[in-house]
Amino acid sequence: MTWSDDLNACAGIVERGDPLRFRTTMMAPVSQRGALFALYAFNVEVSRAPWVTQESMIAEMRLQWWRDVLEEIAAGGPVRRHEVATPLAAVLSPEQAKMLDELVAARRWDIYRDPFEDEADLKRYIDQTAGHLMWIAASLLGQAEEAVVRRAGVAAGIGAWLRAIPALETAGRVPLLDGTPDGVVALASEGHSALMQARRNRAGISSACTPALLLATAAEPALRYAQKIPQSVVEDALPDTGLSFTLRAATGRW
Repeated sequence: MTWSDDLNACAGIVERGDPLRFRTTMMAPVSQRGALFALYAFNVEVSRAPWVTQESMIAEMRLQWWRDVLEEIAAGGPVRRHEVATPLAAVLSPEQAKMLDELVAARRWDIYRDPFEDEADLKRYIDQTAGHLMWIAASLLGQAEEAVVRRAGVAAGIGAWLRAIPALETAGRVPLLDGTPDGVVALASEGHSALMQARRNRAGISSACTPALLLATAAEPALRYAQKIPQSVVEDALPDTGLSFTLRAATGRW
């Protein structure tokens, strides 16, 4: 992918808004970084759209703008000029654009204060946000089995969700179906189990995809700690990515 001013802008958005994904992107070959920066910049823009205003209608309009962009990409015609939308259009297939539309639609939950309907609703949110993003990122890098990548996506998504719970609760959201210690342990255990399942099947994922999968490794310390000390979640005391992430990143294993 030819580097451009747009990709410089995308890299800056990711560096400021998602430092961990910026770090993992820099582990990819130079020729593939642009595609990841475009994808991850899109994710930063979408994920913060519900939070930049208190007006739900304005937040809906911001998300709809991105859904319109993705519809244009999926249709294969002209795509509006934008520093993120333009390089994103050069990266995505129509099928991937439709998948990211589901990601944007899932983010509507962030606008309102309604809890998830049930466990299936929460799992769908995790899969359509973290799972979709990781699967597309892995697809841009190399060959991978979708089911394995999505299990890693569950781990990354739940790990990130546990870290976000204090801020979500402060903002008046209801992020947990069961906010008891047992409920936190169950959710963290599900994320850790998904990571172990993905690792047992890592033969189905080429080493080229490692930068996309490292987000699951980054979640592991939080998942383990939340199982042992569930109160750490609401106390915003989960550990950082840890030494294991650095070591695995250095050796090219997730």
